[in-house]
Amino acid sequence: MPRPLVKVCGMTRMRDVELCVSLGVDLLGFIFHPKSPRNADPDFVASVKTGKVSKVGVFVNQTADEVLETMDRCGLHAAQLHGGQDVDFCWKIGPDRVIRAFWPDTYPSPRALLRDLENYAEVCGHFLLDAGGKGQGGTGKSIDFAMLQPIEIQTPWFLAGGLGPDNIREALAVHPSGLDINSGVEKAPGIKDETKLREVFRILAEME
Repeated sequence: MPRPLVKVCGMTRMRDVELCVSLGVDLLGFIFHPKSPRNADPDFVASVKTGKVSKVGVFVNQTADEVLETMDRCGLHAAQLHGGQDVDFCWKIGPDRVIRAFWPDTYPSPRALLRDLENYAEVCGHFLLDAGGKGQGGTGKSIDFAMLQPIEIQTPWFLAGGLGPDNIREALAVHPSGLDINSGVEKAPGIKDETKLREVFRILAEME
C-alpha cells in the first residue's frame, strides 16, 4: 500500500517548513485564525516557496471573499474550512480547492456522520476528520478511531487529531487518504519537534 498523503499543519517558522519539505511532506498548513497560538502572518506565508509541496490555508470565521483574497495573496493551493461552512460557501471557494473539516465526536452515530459527509461530497476535494468540535484544532486530542471503522468514505479524506509517533500506526489502521499532523509533533504551539517529525516519517517509510 502506498503511504497516505502527509500534511503538517500549524507552520509558523521557515526552518520547520524547510525540514518538512526535506522529509517529503505533501502539504503544509498555515492557520489564519487570530485566536490560534499558531496564527500565521500572511506576509510569511506568501514568502514561502515550496516547489511541489501544496500550501493550505486553515480558515474559521472568514467570509468566502476573505478566504479567496488570502488564497490569492499567499499563493495557497487549498482552503481547509474549520468553521462549519455550508455547501454554498464551499462552491464559492471551488470544490477542487476545499478541504472541509468534520468532527466525528459530535455525531450520535457513524451513520449520521456519513450522511453529512455525503451531503458535501460534490463540493469538497477532500474531507478532514478531526477531534474535538467546530473551530477547534491543535488540541492534542485523538479521534475515537472505532467511530470510523463501520463506514466507508468515498471522498479522499485526512485524519487529524493529536497524531504523532505514538499513535500513527493506529491511525493508519483506519486507512485514511491522508494524515494531518500538528500538535503531536510540536515542542510548543507552532514550534515543530524535529525528532518527532523524523520519527513519523521513519514509521511511514517502514510501513510502505
